[in-house]
Amino acid sequence: METNAALVIPKEDDEFEVHLGTQNPASTQGNIAGVLGIAANKVTCRVKRVGGAFGGKETKCFFISMALAVGAWHLKKPIRCMLDRNEDIIITGQRHPFLGRGFGKPQALFITESMLNDVAERIGIDVNKLREKNLYVEGQKTPYNQMLENWCLPSVYQQVKETSEFEKRKNEIEEFNSNNKWRKRGIALIPLKFGVAFPLLFLNQAGALVHIYLDGSILISHGGIEMGQGLNTKMLQIASEALDVPINTGKKIFYNCIFIHLMESTTNLVINSTSTAASTGSDLNGYAVHNACKILAERLKPYREKMPDKSFEEIVKAAYHDRVNLSANGFYKTPDIGYDFEKIKQLMDICMDIGRSLNYAIDIGQIEGGFIQGVGWCTNEQSLHFPNGNLYTTRPDQYEIPGDRDIPQDFRIYMYKGAKSSNIKSIHSSKGIGEPPLLLGCTVFFAIREAIKAVRKCNNNNTPVALRIPAIPKRVRIACDDEIVRKCKIEKKDDEVPWVIEL
Repeated sequence: METNAALVIPKEDDEFEVHLGTQNPASTQGNIAGVLGIAANKVTCRVKRVGGAFGGKETKCFFISMALAVGAWHLKKPIRCMLDRNEDIIITGQRHPFLGRGFGKPQALFITESMLNDVAERIGIDVNKLREKNLYVEGQKTPYNQMLENWCLPSVYQQVKETSEFEKRKNEIEEFNSNNKWRKRGIALIPLKFGVAFPLLFLNQAGALVHIYLDGSILISHGGIEMGQGLNTKMLQIASEALDVPINTGKKIFYNCIFIHLMESTTNLVINSTSTAASTGSDLNGYAVHNACKILAERLKPYREKMPDKSFEEIVKAAYHDRVNLSANGFYKTPDIGYDFEKIKQLMDICMDIGRSLNYAIDIGQIEGGFIQGVGWCTNEQSLHFPNGNLYTTRPDQYEIPGDRDIPQDFRIYMYKGAKSSNIKSIHSSKGIGEPPLLLGCTVFFAIREAIKAVRKCNNNNTPVALRIPAIPKRVRIACDDEIVRKCKIEKKDDEVPWVIEL
């Protein structure tokens, strides 16, 4: 995954062209203009693609481009900088420590599920039964007075429970644990609802610009950022369907090639774009692209009806000769969302299934990748600091992220089979993908916790399990609290590395 990098090129009349990897080109444009004391219309930010981001390049990318812009202003020369890995981790990385009710969906999910586990253990019931008793039902309102409609989670939960043979595997694990003293297994099933939208209402908007050239080729610009999640591929698919033309015919002869192309994201074509974050990239930008293409499709409709046997190129030329505008701006704002603290009213489309997939292969990859990233977050990614506060874990050999051997040997992805077209509020009834599977990585943590409970049960230890995140091997071993651990007399302070401070 690339580190933060930027290239700032000064031009005439105090104009600046900025090439960088960011999820948020519009805000970068505004920040550079602000630090230089110039208008935003003199700063153009261009983003071809980003080599991974995961939220870390939404705002933390600002400092490098702003610093380079100041240097380019004074030197009147282009300046480029790309951070080394250790510099990037020190400046932009790190998980933030928390004790409870902290900012961020992963923390909120982890805290809530830990509470459920503790309650279940203290009152002596199966934690899954406790979860099932607390699932929302259709028509119920959340604490934000949000009515749940098209509520699929109970049936999604039941589907994965049945398809995975959860109860059978749980019984097999219990039998295995009873026959093995030194090897224990665990299993967990975590339900999750995830709201795909920005909390700030004004951020839930997007724009797009679509051009049709005389040779029949199509150029798309939108405000989203491609960072490996397949956003541009989905935008091409949406445009292809809306305009009823193939993405690429495969022909090499220029005038016989009808294709759709998507260049970079740039602030001088699509302005005031919202950051590509919160799993909203496809929803917001997809509808904006669709809106622009439908405008163009309506303009071309009379010519298609009059010339049914003609090629798309000939139809475009006929429209051009009649002076039809072959460019269109698309715009979209998410409907029925927002929260009024005075009226206590909120509407939002929330569901765990992914609806009608825009691209099945991409979505499967997003689910797999997000889940493994979540597994790393809750099991082996540990931040360590020197006593003076400097970060110790600045390299991949110190900060361990998941590798290929961390991928489960038996890794099954199930798509919810019901109500694939029920999500009428998003483009082609699709649903956001990126972040929910990351959160579900915590199932591995709670499966480890179940295995620890099995160890303690063998030693007649029924006290609640105290296991911090991430569940690194030494914490897992100490949490077992068996005769070996007690014999070593390991106290809580010995859980720390002697010369580093752990957050």
